[in-house]
Amino acid sequence: MRFALCQFNPTVGDITGNAAAMAGMIAQARSAGADCALFPELALCGYPPRDLLLQGGFLKACTSAAKELGEGHSAGITIVFGCPLPADSGGIANSLLAYRDGKMIDYYDKRLLPTYDIFDEDRYFTPGDRTVVIDMQGRGDAGPVRVGLTICEDLWKGEDAGFASKYTNASDPVAAVVKAGAKVILSASASPFVLGKGSRHRAILKKHAVTHGVCVASVNQVGGDDELIFDGHAAAFSASGELIAAGPGFEDAITYFDAPGDGRAVTDPASSRDEEEHLFRALVVGVRDYCRKTGFKSALLGLSGGIDSAVTAAIACAALGPANVLGVALPGPYSSEHSKSDAHDLARRLGMRCITVALKDVFEGAVRTIDPALTAIEASRLGEKLPDLAEENLQSRLRGTILMALSNRTGAIVLTTGNKSELAVGYCTLYGDMNGGLAVLCDLTKNWVYRLARWMNSHFAVCGFSGAPIPPGSIDKPPSAELRPNQTDQDSLPPYDVLDEILHRYVEKRQSAGEIIRECAGRPGFDDATVRRIVRLTDLSEYKRKQAATGLKVTGVAFGSGRRMPIAQGWKSP
Repeated sequence: MRFALCQFNPTVGDITGNAAAMAGMIAQARSAGADCALFPELALCGYPPRDLLLQGGFLKACTSAAKELGEGHSAGITIVFGCPLPADSGGIANSLLAYRDGKMIDYYDKRLLPTYDIFDEDRYFTPGDRTVVIDMQGRGDAGPVRVGLTICEDLWKGEDAGFASKYTNASDPVAAVVKAGAKVILSASASPFVLGKGSRHRAILKKHAVTHGVCVASVNQVGGDDELIFDGHAAAFSASGELIAAGPGFEDAITYFDAPGDGRAVTDPASSRDEEEHLFRALVVGVRDYCRKTGFKSALLGLSGGIDSAVTAAIACAALGPANVLGVALPGPYSSEHSKSDAHDLARRLGMRCITVALKDVFEGAVRTIDPALTAIEASRLGEKLPDLAEENLQSRLRGTILMALSNRTGAIVLTTGNKSELAVGYCTLYGDMNGGLAVLCDLTKNWVYRLARWMNSHFAVCGFSGAPIPPGSIDKPPSAELRPNQTDQDSLPPYDVLDEILHRYVEKRQSAGEIIRECAGRPGFDDATVRRIVRLTDLSEYKRKQAATGLKVTGVAFGSGRRMPIAQGWKSP
C-alpha cells in the first residue's frame, strides 16, 4: 500500500486554519493514489501548545475540529493525525486519531512523555497505556497491512537528545507494536531542529527497522514556533534498513513510499547538505515564521559594520525579502570609518535600505544631563571614581532607544544581533543592544557566526543572493563594540576559540569548572583563572538573559526555556 508522509507547518492555536491546510494535503495525497496519509504530532493544534491546553474551550475546539476533519475528509483514504484528546483515565492525552471513510477506526495515546530541555509534557499530558495496531487494506489483492502507531518520543526514547536513561525502566512502545503484529510502524513527530540531531534520528529509525524486521516511517512538523524550529525531513526505512523515502527540509511537502517490502533506496537530502546550510535554512524559517505568525511584515536592525549585524541582516533579507528589512547605522563618537562604510556596503550587497542616525548630538546631550548627577554621587562617595562603563552603556542604550522609536513608528520588529558567546558572559547591554523582539543569533557562538558568514559568501546562490552578502571587512577586522577608543572584544574577553569551548563545555555539556580545567590542561588560555572567570561571568549574567528577547534555538542547550537556572543563587562551580 502507498503511504503519504505529510510534512506540515501549523500555527499553534489556529485550529481552523490548520484543519483547512490538512484537508488540502489529504486531497492531494488521495489524488496521488495514497492509501494512508500521516500528519505530525499534534498537527491540528500545532506543537507545542503549552498552556493553551489548560485554557477553557481549547480542548473542546480541538476535538470538534478533529471529528469534522476525520469524518469529512477521509473518503477512500486512511488519515492519521495528531490532536489532544480527553484521556481515558482523566486529564489530557497527546493522541493520534485514525479515520477511514468517515469513521474513526482507532486512536493512540503517546506513552513516553519527554520532560527535559524544552519539553514539559508531564505538565500537560497523561501517558497512554494501549498498544494500537490497525489493519489497512492494500491495493488489489495485496490484503490488509498491519500498521502500528507511535508518537515521537515513543521511537526516540531520549536517545536523540542524550536522555535515554530517563526511560531505562519504561516499556518499549516499538517492541509492543511489533509483538502485536505490525509490519509497518508510523511515527508522528514534532521534534525541534538541533544541529546534528537529524542524523541521530535517521540512525534510530534504521535501528528499529533492522532490529525488528519491519518498515519504519516518521514525519516531523515543519516551521518555526516561538524559539523552536522544526525541519520536516520525513523518512521511511525498509525492513532491511534501506532509506526508501526522504522528505525535503524546512518546507511543507508530501513524501510517498510503498510498504511493506523493500523499496528502492533514495538519496537523503538531510545528509547531502552542509551543517551550515541546515543552520542557514533553519534560521531563515525561524525568522520568517516568527514574523508571519505574530503579524510582523517587516524588520529593522542596527548595522554596526560588524559580523553579527551583517549575518543577522542577511538572514532577515532571506526570510522577509530585502524590501522589508531596514538597516540603521548608528555611528557614535568612537565608530571607525570602516564600520560606517561596511554597514552601507552590506546594505548594497543585500539590496536593503540603510539609513544613518548619528549618535553624537544625542549622546553629548545625555552626558551633559547626567554628569551633574554622577558628580553628586561621586562627591557623596568621598571622591570615589564611578566606572566609566556608564558612558559605554549609555551609547548602547541610546542606540536601543532610537531603534525602538523607529519600530514604533514603522511597525517593524527589531531584530537583536547578539551571539551566544556575548550573551553567556554578559558582554551585552540591557535596554541597549539587547532591545528587540527576536534574537536571531543568540544560540550561535561567535565562531559559528564567522563560519556561517564565510559559508554564505561561498554559497551565495544557494542562499538566494546575487553575490557574496557579507563585506570582507566585517569578517576580517577584529570584533569591537566601539564604545571607547581602540576597543576590541579581546580587551575584556579571552580569544573566541577559547571562550567558545569553555562555554560549550559549561553550558551544553554541563561540565564543572574543575572538569574543564582538568580536561584542557596544558592548552593555552585554559588556565584556572580564565576558566573560573568565564564560568562565574556566565552565572552572574543570568539576570540579563531572563530579560532578553525570544531567541531561536539551534543547539542542544540554548539560553531559553530549556535551560532553567536561578538568578539569585549562591552555587559556585567546583
